[in-house]
Amino acid sequence: MGTEGPTSSTELPPPRRPKVIKTNQQQVLLYVVLTLLLSLATVWAGRSLLHNSETLTFAVGPPNSDEALFATKLATLLKNNASRFRIKIVNNADNAKALAQFDRRQADLAVLRTDAKVPLRARTLAILEHDLVLLLGAGNKKIKALAELKKKKVAVLAENDSSLAFVRSLLDIPDGPDAARIQMGPQGATLDRLFAPAGGFSAVIAIVHASKAVRDKAYEQVARHGGFTLNAIDEAKALALKFPGISDETLSAGTLSASPEIPDDDLDTIGLEWLLVAQSRMSATTAGDIARIVYENKSALGLDDGFATHIEPASVEKDAYVMAHQGAADYINDDTKSFMDKYSDMMYLGAAALSVIGSIFAAIYAKITRIAPEKASELSTAILDIGERIEHAHSLDQLECLQDELESILRGAIIGLRDGTISTDGLDTFKLGYDFVRDEIGMRRDFLKRHASEIEKVAIGALPPPHDDTNVVVVKTAQSA
Repeated sequence: MGTEGPTSSTELPPPRRPKVIKTNQQQVLLYVVLTLLLSLATVWAGRSLLHNSETLTFAVGPPNSDEALFATKLATLLKNNASRFRIKIVNNADNAKALAQFDRRQADLAVLRTDAKVPLRARTLAILEHDLVLLLGAGNKKIKALAELKKKKVAVLAENDSSLAFVRSLLDIPDGPDAARIQMGPQGATLDRLFAPAGGFSAVIAIVHASKAVRDKAYEQVARHGGFTLNAIDEAKALALKFPGISDETLSAGTLSASPEIPDDDLDTIGLEWLLVAQSRMSATTAGDIARIVYENKSALGLDDGFATHIEPASVEKDAYVMAHQGAADYINDDTKSFMDKYSDMMYLGAAALSVIGSIFAAIYAKITRIAPEKASELSTAILDIGERIEHAHSLDQLECLQDELESILRGAIIGLRDGTISTDGLDTFKLGYDFVRDEIGMRRDFLKRHASEIEKVAIGALPPPHDDTNVVVVKTAQSA
């Protein structure tokens, strides 16, 4: 041991474990980004699931009927607008059979006129059209009341035979010989032909779409030749009370003809409504969406003959002839929904997804991927290693190198405690080891200063190396520590 030379003062300290704070921060950032991306994907998937394509069966009459043409336009509109709804149109022999299919719950949508038998589970989404009942007399003949027509031959001008049954019930004529006097006008027959002696009709009751009556120039052409007289139905309000499906209407002056002006003043009559109805079991969301689409696309859904060109919201009154669907009523009563109302479901889903996915990634980071900080007690090994090398320091320069190593470990520990790369676990042990080795370096420094001359002679070989019990004690103590 006495012949060993001094150890090199340029020895490097043992390599420290690389810092982990940057790596952990990168992991945290990665997990945050993944949490957001997965949450967005979850919300998108949930929205797709909640708003997936839904096919609605629409029961209608013959393909050329107004309700069938309207259904076709609605189906085309939904398809062109990439709506989640699809319309499956099912044609029937007539509208009555379509309503029967609807009543059997074999269809989701149908169109009914308020003189028809209303299915129990029908709920209104929109009013598509108004039909006007026009009481027309030949020439200048006035008809003061509907009761005058019970014994007269009357032609009914309408698009389907259901109107014939409506007029007979309106005139209170039961089935039998008297009912034969009320008959459908020949297909394509004009007013002048019906009122001609060959026609033999004393009156004509025309049931026409209100929008079509305004644009039909045939009334004006016949009126110029004095062909008919438009009569008021003075008992309109009484009939509306007697027949709940009937509405009292007012014809504005000049509705049928501007020159000559027919009527020449506002005139009372009665009317019927065409309703777009849905099953009561249809969800409020679906019903509200369909109602909204119909209201917002009124101009695109009107037919060339005038049907559905003045679509109106469903009546939300409690005494409405056909109650409005709750979904349509909600939309009508609250046309402008707030951001929270529209997207609350998606926000709740997003919050739940963030919570669950974030918790999963937090657990993965804490238990698996996070690089744990170095324990303060683990640094004691490096400190004790310095203590073991103190006895080999035979000069103040070598001792200063050990002192620098010790201070470097201390600085690293302080920085690590600050940035989280070193934990406080075993900090007391670290402090004890540091204090111990620092004191031993001080003792060795004092020893070297007291025996500086002897050490110098040993270095040049003039004296044998001294037997220093103090150094032995120091090393043993450092090893035991």
